[in-house]
Amino acid sequence: MARTIRIGTRDSELALWQANTVQKNLEELGYKTHLIPVKSTGDIILDKPLYELGITGIFTKTLDIAMLHGDIDIAVHSMKDVPTILPKGIVEAAILKRANVNDILAHKGLDFLENKGTIATGSLRRKAQWLHKYPTHTVVDLRGNVNTRMQKLTDSDWNGAIFAAAGLERINLKPDNYVDLDWMIPAPAQGAMLVVAKEEDEYCREALSNLNDKPSEICVHIEREFLRELEGGCTAPIGALAKINTDSIHFTGALFSLDGNDKIEVHKEIKISDVENLGKICAQEILSNGGRELMKEIKAEIG
Repeated sequence: MARTIRIGTRDSELALWQANTVQKNLEELGYKTHLIPVKSTGDIILDKPLYELGITGIFTKTLDIAMLHGDIDIAVHSMKDVPTILPKGIVEAAILKRANVNDILAHKGLDFLENKGTIATGSLRRKAQWLHKYPTHTVVDLRGNVNTRMQKLTDSDWNGAIFAAAGLERINLKPDNYVDLDWMIPAPAQGAMLVVAKEEDEYCREALSNLNDKPSEICVHIEREFLRELEGGCTAPIGALAKINTDSIHFTGALFSLDGNDKIEVHKEIKISDVENLGKICAQEILSNGGRELMKEIKAEIG
């Protein structure tokens, strides 16, 4: 007998867009679905930087609990928000075709770039890379969903704020004044949507297997393996990007100090057939080149 698949999602506009996309795809395949929006801790507590909250997977934890309690069947996430190790009993069921991986700068004019300026972001990775390139600038914390953050930029005296391009494009919020930050290494799995299900739920896992995009899956798994090996979680300035070029994969990964002064980077290009453990190998290279000491410093500074 056909079940109704209950889709759990955060209740922000972007999260609902992502969940609606999964719902539409499943219903086009003939499945019955029902959306269940849930507010996460990361959406409620907006007065502290994410790393100070001390919870890995702050945007996914509420949905994980709802799934394990049987209140929802599947959950839709921005994959870059998902911890590299999923809770016991929950598995990846589909990675949708990846969107734009880049970060962008929404700005009020670019005259400030070569002088002093103030940029807003809630991401340690973005902050470290911005300060690495523009050491004379000030970076302030910015929290909230993309709509809230965009409004805060408008209402402030900041020169600009950094966003994931994919999120703004998905809900038509990309401003007229923006610059692609193609020099900034994105977060592991940025631009990718992940759907998770319970390991024991064969019905939902089979349904979602139809939505999985294999090239996207290969790339984000390399990036997340790199992140996991560095033990970054959500709290270290780590960037990673894997790209498929015909029959080869090009990988770039980097670890930064919190102030952006130090950068340890790795580049690799290998055949797709040799992709196993690529993320781990690249992370070990970073760790051997000073990354182990840098990670200790980062953990000590964050506390």
